[in-house]
Amino acid sequence: MTDIPDDLIYSEGHEWGKVEDGKIKYGITDYAQSELGDIVYVEMPEEGEEVEKGDMLGVIESVKAVSDLYAPVSGTIKEVNKKLESDPELLNEDPFGEGWIAVIEFSDKSQVEGLMSPEEYEEIVE
Repeated sequence: MTDIPDDLIYSEGHEWGKVEDGKIKYGITDYAQSELGDIVYVEMPEEGEEVEKGDMLGVIESVKAVSDLYAPVSGTIKEVNKKLESDPELLNEDPFGEGWIAVIEFSDKSQVEGLMSPEEYEEIVE
């Protein structure tokens, strides 16, 4: 059973987001981390970088696969989780907490509104 917190929004790329004050904190979902297996490396986006929705932001490497990270919305990278550089397994251990990836100040609120509800996301992972 996949954990899908009901206070977050989701993308088809298996990322979660939490919106606060014009920013979205995001990471990969419990489903994504379980499909990847043990995560051994994370290539992170750069703080201050301007991104468009769907841009590749980095890479997650696991013992099973390499997966690209994509921007869930357009905007500016305000913060990245530097803990993941030395502790990539946080994505497996706590994907909705200490394993967050980045904070993006979004430029288009409609893109945030276009992300999925927990119920919609649950339908695609069943």
